[in-house]
Amino acid sequence: MEYRTISVEGSQFGDEGKGKITDYIASKANVVCRYQGGNNAGHSIEIDGVRHALRSLPSGIYEPGVMNVIANGVVVNPFALLDEIDENFAGNPDRLKLAISDRAHLILPYHILLDGCYEGAMGKNKIGTTHRGIGPCYSDKAKRIGIRMGDLLDPDYLKERLENALAINNRILSAFGEKPVDIDELYSRLLSAAERLRPFITDTSVLLDEAIDAGKKVVFEGAQGSLLDLDHGTYPFVTSSSPTSVSIPVNAGVAPYKVKKVLAIMKSYMTRVGEGPMPSEQDNAWGQSIRERGNEYGTVTKRPRRVGYLDLALLGYTSRITGVTDLAVTLFDVLMGVDDLKICVGYSLDGKLIDYVPASAKTYAHCKPVYKSFETIPFFDKTKIKTFDDLPREAKEYLGFIKDTLHADIALLSLGAERTDTVSFKPLF
Repeated sequence: MEYRTISVEGSQFGDEGKGKITDYIASKANVVCRYQGGNNAGHSIEIDGVRHALRSLPSGIYEPGVMNVIANGVVVNPFALLDEIDENFAGNPDRLKLAISDRAHLILPYHILLDGCYEGAMGKNKIGTTHRGIGPCYSDKAKRIGIRMGDLLDPDYLKERLENALAINNRILSAFGEKPVDIDELYSRLLSAAERLRPFITDTSVLLDEAIDAGKKVVFEGAQGSLLDLDHGTYPFVTSSSPTSVSIPVNAGVAPYKVKKVLAIMKSYMTRVGEGPMPSEQDNAWGQSIRERGNEYGTVTKRPRRVGYLDLALLGYTSRITGVTDLAVTLFDVLMGVDDLKICVGYSLDGKLIDYVPASAKTYAHCKPVYKSFETIPFFDKTKIKTFDDLPREAKEYLGFIKDTLHADIALLSLGAERTDTVSFKPLF
């Protein structure tokens, strides 16, 4: 059987434009599955000039006929999810095609409180989280005191699980000087949320497996980026899960061999939100110019993103560990007319040239970028770009260098925010 599945993963530090690309691919898909992360990861989609910010809902949610799945690897704030559903579907609830894994863990108010407490206690060593409770929720999952979406369907068991979780977490909150969470109030809120969420809660592993075996086109969508992976990212400045395609079997409950293609989403330059090393960062006029051109501010947090030159040493590392087969280059239009255009091709570390990302964040912070310069890409009419050869010579040289270095085809090129501003150089399904 030929499986028609694609993993869409961020290959940098997140915010690569995964939402837009997934939305574009969703127009040709049957199922879109979000497989990890929480509502700290915003995906922006622009449709007919209107920008939509998604947090927990998968990026195929606006495409009629597409089933959208929130898999077991995602952590879900049930109250925030209901708000997001109301924002997008209050006037037309019948359009919502959503399935939520009964094994997905719940982000609850005490997780959000703990997130703030932990960040505050670390002071100058803080991670730079969004304070949405993601890390504490994943911690409870690992400690086996988490509450799962399926628990909402059994009120008695839900109460038992909640008592167990608060017996520990309220003590921690008290140690930080915070007021303990009232179990009766939270239990009542969860029961109300359960009634609305009940129709969507199911075993999504079965749903996905049946869809894949039926030959349907399935897109797996991660949040954040590969360099924020808990194991392979710039630890400790990482997220609390694995955004990479190799985590899909665990996070979505499907066999590894059923994930056929890995589409790496990469900006034509670099950005990062929060703390942590970023060797090619340009905290200067060049970086500020790109920030404004690309509207580089967080979808959810509105925080300004750090900006730098494209880093192919970093991308080579993520490509190796995730098995990238194809590339989608986003925000390429931002580079038109930009002078002093460079790509980082490696690092100088203690006088030696390296082309990988060191495990130690401290060591990585000492890496000095080694650059290759490129000619300014002239402004061009993006409506006339149908093939790679239609691009100006300078653009082809920049993109060709990326393709040759990463040994992967450029399947998609994004030249604007709208879905129609995407050029396809090869079919993905």
